[in-house]
Amino acid sequence: MKKTVLKQRLLIRIMKITLFQFVLALVFSSVTIANNIRGQKKLDTKVTITVTDLNLDTALTKLEKLAHVKFSYNSRMSQLNQKVSVYANNEALSSVLTRILKPLKINYTEVSNQIILQKEGIAKTGINGEVFSTLNQNAMAEIIKGRVVDEKGESLPGVTILVKGTTKGTTTDIEGNYTISAEIGDVLQFSYVGLETKSVTVTGTTLNVTLTGSGETLQDVVVIGSRNPARTVTESAVPIDVISMKEIASQGAQVNLNQILNMVAPSFTSNTQTVADGTDHIDPAQLRGLGPDQVLVLINGKRRHTSSLVNINGSPGRGSVGTDLNAIPAFAIEKIEVLRDGASAQYGSDAIAGVININVKKNTNKLEVNLFGGGNLSKGANDHDGGFDGGNYQLDLNYGTSLGKEKSFINATGSFQLRDATSRAKDVTGTLFNGYNAVEQRAAEAGTNINALFGNITNTPNTAQILTTIKQYAPGVSYFTGAQQTAILGATSISQMQTALNFDATEGELLYRGLQRKDFNMRVGQSSLQSAQFFLNAAYPINDKLEAYAFGGTSYRNGEAAGFYRRPNQARSYTGLYLNGFLPEIHSTINDVSVAAGLRGMLFENWNFDLSNTFGRNAFDYGVENTVNASLRENSPTEFDAGGLAFAQNTTNFDMNRKFDVLEGLNVAFGAEYRHENFQINAGEPDSYNQYDINGGVVTGTTAANIRVTDFFGAARPGGAQVFPGFRPANAIDKDRNSVALYTDLELDVTNKWLVNGAVRFENYSDFGNTTNFKLATRYKLTDNINLRGAVSTGFRAPSLHQIYFNSTATQFVGGVPFEVGTFSNDSQAAQLLGIPKLKQEESQSASVGFTAKIPEANLTLTADAYIVKIDDRVVLTDQFSRPGGTPAAGSPNAVLNALFDTAGATAATFFANAIDTESKGIDVVISHKTSFGNNVSLKTDLSGTFSKTYRVGEIHASPVLEAAGQINRYYSEASRVYLQEAIPRVKANLTNSITYKKFDFFLRNVYFGKVTDPNTADVNGDGRVEGVIVNGQAVEIEHPIWGAKIITDLSVGFKITNAAKIVIGANNIFDIYPDMNLGTQTAIRPRLVSGAIDYTSAPATIDLSNANQFVYSRNVSQFGQNGRFVFARLNFSF
Repeated sequence: MKKTVLKQRLLIRIMKITLFQFVLALVFSSVTIANNIRGQKKLDTKVTITVTDLNLDTALTKLEKLAHVKFSYNSRMSQLNQKVSVYANNEALSSVLTRILKPLKINYTEVSNQIILQKEGIAKTGINGEVFSTLNQNAMAEIIKGRVVDEKGESLPGVTILVKGTTKGTTTDIEGNYTISAEIGDVLQFSYVGLETKSVTVTGTTLNVTLTGSGETLQDVVVIGSRNPARTVTESAVPIDVISMKEIASQGAQVNLNQILNMVAPSFTSNTQTVADGTDHIDPAQLRGLGPDQVLVLINGKRRHTSSLVNINGSPGRGSVGTDLNAIPAFAIEKIEVLRDGASAQYGSDAIAGVININVKKNTNKLEVNLFGGGNLSKGANDHDGGFDGGNYQLDLNYGTSLGKEKSFINATGSFQLRDATSRAKDVTGTLFNGYNAVEQRAAEAGTNINALFGNITNTPNTAQILTTIKQYAPGVSYFTGAQQTAILGATSISQMQTALNFDATEGELLYRGLQRKDFNMRVGQSSLQSAQFFLNAAYPINDKLEAYAFGGTSYRNGEAAGFYRRPNQARSYTGLYLNGFLPEIHSTINDVSVAAGLRGMLFENWNFDLSNTFGRNAFDYGVENTVNASLRENSPTEFDAGGLAFAQNTTNFDMNRKFDVLEGLNVAFGAEYRHENFQINAGEPDSYNQYDINGGVVTGTTAANIRVTDFFGAARPGGAQVFPGFRPANAIDKDRNSVALYTDLELDVTNKWLVNGAVRFENYSDFGNTTNFKLATRYKLTDNINLRGAVSTGFRAPSLHQIYFNSTATQFVGGVPFEVGTFSNDSQAAQLLGIPKLKQEESQSASVGFTAKIPEANLTLTADAYIVKIDDRVVLTDQFSRPGGTPAAGSPNAVLNALFDTAGATAATFFANAIDTESKGIDVVISHKTSFGNNVSLKTDLSGTFSKTYRVGEIHASPVLEAAGQINRYYSEASRVYLQEAIPRVKANLTNSITYKKFDFFLRNVYFGKVTDPNTADVNGDGRVEGVIVNGQAVEIEHPIWGAKIITDLSVGFKITNAAKIVIGANNIFDIYPDMNLGTQTAIRPRLVSGAIDYTSAPATIDLSNANQFVYSRNVSQFGQNGRFVFARLNFSF
């Protein structure tokens, strides 16, 4: 819901918040620019050094580390073994070099940030075809220049170039250019992560090189887990996955980020939800089995804002607030780094499970186009009629260009998607029409609305008119039996007529109306979607020591999902408007915007700095269509504005780091962060939430029963928009908080084998106080190819503003029965009356240990890491507390609770609370291998797996009030336990093979999803009862369905039509695998507590987890969704 006044208020708030941040940016920018004007060359660098009787070669190496420069020279110069001595205190490098080199008759010059050394007296007359011996120590060094590109001609920045047999070298710049001093006949070795190392003999002063091979490897340089900008994955002290999007985006069937990661990263879990209100539109995502709100998301190393949506329905991650990854166009992404380790001491709140860092594209001079089309060709499509549904069509564009200056760029991405809904229900069972529905249909055909003759069936001065009208049209129902017609015509009161018409008329009425049971099915599957997304990434070097950068994007998505079908025989369905009932729809509008800007470069004495400001906002607005407010009857609208949610976050960071020549290198980093957050709930229109009486007045707790609207059989007609009652003015909030953080990070290479890392972070939140966290990590190179690593850390997660202040009333179905459930805010009076304490931060302690290994001869890389994470005071959403019964004394706590329930229009309540402590353990393994067969065939194989387990430890943190009332099992229920511990696979593995043969690409992936447990209970073993145990003095059902493990296979084939065009066809879930089918209707005895023991002597109850054949597969848990086979075709262009 977009309101001008709210936009203005938000804009004013943002302006106030960022004013001082803007001033701060100007101050630091001025200092930095002034500093860079004073000196812009490596030779101007100030150094402090003491050299006493060292070989020149050793002295130069020491200078390289101190001044962060590269020296290039002939490694066979005789002077290199001569002893030199020098002392300098904060002296320019040029002065130091002159004092060292001039006596040795060596000249120096700076070229492209390198310092070239040459002997005096050697004329540089060029090559002229003359061959020089590499053994001649007086051979002439030449300045060699060139450019390094990949197979597609794209520049490769950061390529390492060494003169073979020496330690001297250089690296390419952002355009792939390099300059190095070498001799004719020298061999230059070019190496780059993921590409084949190439050795080339120098034959001239210009040498251009093309590197080939796969660009995806575990040795990629990463920016998370370490503030050392040159650290690679296998060198890191913590486990990091690097996922290149280049291959995935061109070969896989998945087009959104959540599903891509779910199929690629075993430690990551996310699935589309169904019939879960807002969660149908934003997929919850989890890492290492922990909650969606316990993983931090970064873009280009900057904190990403979370979603505005609170997941309050029955699905994994219930009660959490995650990040909307699908708001980021996947086509804009270059690579993704997944840090599988606690990192709160480095990055702050939320990073308990780990960190996901998304690096967006920055390539230039290339236009990329992706055309994608596909859908579900499955036996389960179209409510199991088979065929095709869920069509998904997408257009992606990416273009980058220079901004007119070397190393500058701007890269833009646009993504447009149309996705159809899927449905996997079967023909609905049970009663759809009763006798009254049949009669009212015949009356409607004649232009009479019987429902308009009464408001409350117990308060009808026109009883005779109602009876006469029914008797007038009942004979028109030809399939009524004689006895049924006699009872109808003989009724002399409303109660007698209710008895006469209260029978199942479904089959006869379906035949009469020309309908089938499938016409009353729910829509159980993915929601439909229309989206447009844009993302921009840019950088501009102001000078060689200062760069300005910016990135950000906007995403607009409109989704449509359906709820439970409102059948004609239900009071929630007003047949005066919908004679056949209706399927209500939630229409979501999700607007997401983000922008980051900053300056980075060198400040003072070789200190690198980064000053940035990042703003993000996510708004989720609810529209409800094809529905009614049943209490308004024929006056009800059929579309409603139900209000919405909004969350905004503004983060300012200032970071500095520098490498010191201590032992084998010490990287020192520190910084500060200021963050402001705002959460809003905006009310919907009055008809979307109010319940009205027969006179049009708003129903309150004191409204008399005989003026409340009912259906013909006396059932109350609820208020508010069916499927999603709107947010009330009492729900509306506008809450803010601030946090300030200081942090430092030290990374020391004690030796060339042993790395030690330490980090400390202090953070103060305006709403709950201070927290200090630390992290220690280490890595030891056992051999050149085997590393051991480990880490210990503490962490925290601040309860989100959503969890503190969210409140609403929504319809939730339990066993197919609807309830109006109120979610009361943590600071509400209702929470205080139940003794639920104010939320505080979650605190964690984690440890990990692992190793990395590689076998270069076999091109094989292996990593394995084990971890344990303990979390205290974990925030959960409680189970439902019922409205107090009876007639409590005026002013008593129960009387106050009743009034609060009535005001919220709720019959049950849930709360957010720090209810439990948990412990998570697991092992992650990643194996990568690549090989070639001749010149035309290459194979890349990745095998990865995760084994994890989460469980509650210690007692439930219930208040004395709850303990005295025997409500502990509702505070943290058995269903909540299952959602936490067993609702996502504990075992998940991925085997991916990519084969390239000339112009063909073959992609084969198998993903193993382990078993999961359903939070519902039933007679699973068929013994006629539901097993139970005694928990906190109450009988608790513990017999849950377990859905078995499955393997999903993806296959695609690509063909390179030209150098600029490629076509790919394939299928996800090619064998059309579905989860295990749900349990249908059964009769079983439920456990009860009798004389302190479990008793099974009560009457059998009917249990139907499928909800009348609608949930063929569980809607509460799913390893991989329930859409079946997905076939697709993709056309990629690159110009």
